[in-house]
Amino acid sequence: MTVYDLFKSEGFRASDSLIVAAFQVAAQSQKSDYERVIQRARTFYDSMKAKHFFYTGADDYIFVTMLAITDLDVTASTMRIEKIYDFLKNEFWTKNSVQTLAQLLVLGKSDDAGVDRVLVLRVAFRSEKIKMDKAYTLPILGILALLPVDTNSLIREIDSVQTFLRNQKGFGTFSVTQQELLMFATSMVVSDFADKIKDDMVRAALSTSITSIMIAQQTAMIAMLATTTAAVSSSVSS
Repeated sequence: MTVYDLFKSEGFRASDSLIVAAFQVAAQSQKSDYERVIQRARTFYDSMKAKHFFYTGADDYIFVTMLAITDLDVTASTMRIEKIYDFLKNEFWTKNSVQTLAQLLVLGKSDDAGVDRVLVLRVAFRSEKIKMDKAYTLPILGILALLPVDTNSLIREIDSVQTFLRNQKGFGTFSVTQQELLMFATSMVVSDFADKIKDDMVRAALSTSITSIMIAQQTAMIAMLATTTAAVSSSVSS
């Protein structure tokens, strides 16, 4: 069986996120460990689903898989995710994004100071009129909080890159939303600073996390477009 098929045999549903999750297992695990890692991913997923039934879905597949690849204890890590979630849930309105943010911080082995830094970064970016605390960019704050780079440098670099990108062909306001632009800019900045992270797993996780966030956004946009198209078609035919 392929890694993808092994995931499906454990009850994971077919999705773009599952493809990325399968790739992560194939790329970062020994073949003899595939089943064990996927079973751990299922345990992580079920633990989160039990606590947040409506927030946990296919968009969590990549993160539970990355958690499963590590040597993190499932029970302790799930409790840590929940603790961070409880701490941050009243700070941000998008609860699904808060859960993703909590997963990222645990994956990055963040301590309480790292969690606090998320709030510091939120305020710092907003002071420069950069809104990183929206639905799809909120988890990115977690990625930035894990970087061993000072806040001013992060803001300066991201602001510079997004300004540069906005002036490039194909990145105008009618083609790329502000959240998408921030994700592109952040991915470039994270890539530049990634070498400062000594932990190989954390470094790989940051890169994959941005991919996951982008997939989640594109999936949501496609679903919204499909719903809108169906509504228009229904209106026209009635």
